[in-house]
Amino acid sequence: MAVLRPTLMSLGCRPLRSTVDVFLRSARIALQFLTCFPIRLEPPPVGREVGLSLLWYPAVGLLLGLVLWATAVLLSPVAIPLAASIVVAVWVFSTGALHLDGLADMVDAWVGGRGERERTLAIMKDPYSGPVGVAAVVCLLLSKFGALSALLFTRRSGIWGEMQFACAYILPPTLARSAVPLLFAQTPYVRVQGIGADLAQYQSRAGAWVIATVTGLAAMTFGGWYGLLATAVTAVTYLIMRRAFIRRLGGMTGDCAGAMVELIETFTVVALALLASA
Repeated sequence: MAVLRPTLMSLGCRPLRSTVDVFLRSARIALQFLTCFPIRLEPPPVGREVGLSLLWYPAVGLLLGLVLWATAVLLSPVAIPLAASIVVAVWVFSTGALHLDGLADMVDAWVGGRGERERTLAIMKDPYSGPVGVAAVVCLLLSKFGALSALLFTRRSGIWGEMQFACAYILPPTLARSAVPLLFAQTPYVRVQGIGADLAQYQSRAGAWVIATVTGLAAMTFGGWYGLLATAVTAVTYLIMRRAFIRRLGGMTGDCAGAMVELIETFTVVALALLASA
């Protein structure tokens, strides 16, 4: 063993183990940042770990989707409006309203910024939400509530019906979070500080493309028409919003990423509810 240990070290096992540890720790960083699950990290995350956490965002979205689906299944005996409202509440509280805050800030800034970059960035940094931002959050939550109610009402029996029902809950949060690494890989980050700056500096651009592609292909493979529609809605929303960020700001901020997550989730679940109701 005394001879074997230095031999293994000379073959690079220690750096390999260190890389694996960093990658797994980055998964916990993503889970802690994107959810309210009780995850403790000691010491605090820095640098490369933060950047690699972007690659775990779709996995966190998948976990959230599974939680939402399980909640909906457990609430099957409950009246549809009540069940839908509870699922929306679980959706919000599981993420700590993180992305809703970004949506409110971005909408306030877009309306109040009057097309000016610096004014838009200044309003977006303000911790308080104006009436336009609050109205946007209310409309978005109502849209999710209505879509989830429709999905519960149109739920079909049988294996294929249950698979479609599961996809309608799992795909929106998963695909929405798969767009975030791609946004960071393709778009300049315009702030100089904050967790977004670390994400932008230490990200893996190649990994972002791989994760986004694999997530989209998996959605279309396992979700059928639901997966195809959800992926298409995600792609269109991503392209439109990224173009808006570039035109107004010359890049993006963390609030922009959060707003994009919320809008992709909402547009996707509404589209799937319309497909289920057809």
